[in-house]
Amino acid sequence: MTTTYTLEHRLPADYFTEALRSDAFKGLTAQPKTLPPTWFYDARGSELFEQITELPEYYPTRAEHAILTAHAAEIAAATGARTLVELGSGSSQKTRLLLDALRAGGTLRGYVPVDVSESALREAAAALNLAYPELEVRALVADLHQHLGLADAPGPRLLAFLGSTIGNLLPADRAVFYARVAAELAPGDALLLGTDLVKDPATLVAAYDDSAGVTAEFNKNVLSVLNHGLDADFDPEDFQHVALWDPELERIEMRLRATHPLSVKVRELDLVVPFEQGEELRTETSAKFRAEGVRSELEQAGLTLKHWWTDPAGRFALSLAFPAE
Repeated sequence: MTTTYTLEHRLPADYFTEALRSDAFKGLTAQPKTLPPTWFYDARGSELFEQITELPEYYPTRAEHAILTAHAAEIAAATGARTLVELGSGSSQKTRLLLDALRAGGTLRGYVPVDVSESALREAAAALNLAYPELEVRALVADLHQHLGLADAPGPRLLAFLGSTIGNLLPADRAVFYARVAAELAPGDALLLGTDLVKDPATLVAAYDDSAGVTAEFNKNVLSVLNHGLDADFDPEDFQHVALWDPELERIEMRLRATHPLSVKVRELDLVVPFEQGEELRTETSAKFRAEGVRSELEQAGLTLKHWWTDPAGRFALSLAFPAE
């Protein structure tokens, strides 16, 4: 018997085009200029990010994997989840540790990966088909800010949001996200959350500004996305990759800094975007967390943090929260 696999589309046909147009117009006409990190991930950007995860400076992927390796069985025992739902699942590689633990615990019946990339979901499904016979996989092509993938999934359900992607949301947006999660989780369901932790600034900055320059290329790739998607004429060589630690807001910011005065045409938007020398385009914010802050944000949304695990070096955390009783 092979894995039962279905794929459901929840994105409009023009989703990517319209979202890129909206984000680019809003961000390039703002002061300061910004773009959401969503647009890093075209095919080339995804390749570069995979390279980043293997760099010696980039610890989050290895640290989270170590936590899952050490504690997946505990997570399975604490949740007894019948369905694993994963937001931003991508290739679902780390998820296998959870699937294995839930299967070993005898509760696993289904997996619901949620991602905007249909190709990533299909590739993951092909691999899962070989490794998990009799697993029901219901892939959902959707924006996680609109669909959590919990509907119609048999409970108890474990909602996994890994990789510290939560750090890309500003505090107000995190509050909205947690409130949605709390509203959709039923008693007995749980949220497994990955969070990168506050640590020494040198380690943090190095993770976003590696010596090989891969992150710099990744950052500049967003300009190629604008060029191809909106007929713009950005030249990546006109910009310098910048990674900064903000000690007050406790977050990393990635920016692209104009090396000289220039104007960029974005033809699809009928827009000319001027840059002064030294002016920056912010492409990502990545909040770093402390245990008490995570607990407080979850509690404000009606979620109770019951388990907190870190890697041996205390660089990254996984937390398990349940709807408040």
